[in-house]
Amino acid sequence: QVQLQGSGPGLLKPSETLSLTCAVSAGSITSSYYWTWIRQSPGKGLEWIGYLSGSGGTQYSPSLKSRTTISRDTSKSQFTLQLKSVTPEDTGAYYCARALRLYSRGSYYEVFDSWSQGAQVTVSS
Repeated sequence: QVQLQGSGPGLLKPSETLSLTCAVSAGSITSSYYWTWIRQSPGKGLEWIGYLSGSGGTQYSPSLKSRTTISRDTSKSQFTLQLKSVTPEDTGAYYCARALRLYSRGSYYEVFDSWSQGAQVTVSS
């Protein structure tokens, strides 16, 4: 059973760069899944940040694309989220997850089958 564990600094100041790492065990990050970052800000719903596919391609949320990079270290079976120029609006719980892309009735959709525990990030001066 694949397991994901996210880690990173809990407290940042505005304008700093957030860097979170997701360690994947019992699974390969080069397999045919979509290794995804998702967050939840206080009082809000889940927000999809982006993914890194098993083949190395990336896709980001349009609202965060200019500040986001998702990369990987296959030797360590880890993938990393970098979010530049953070503001207090970036405060929240950050999750890494594994998604399987399915096709049905003319549309693609993703099913998240494994999640990390949330890593709390607070941006405050």
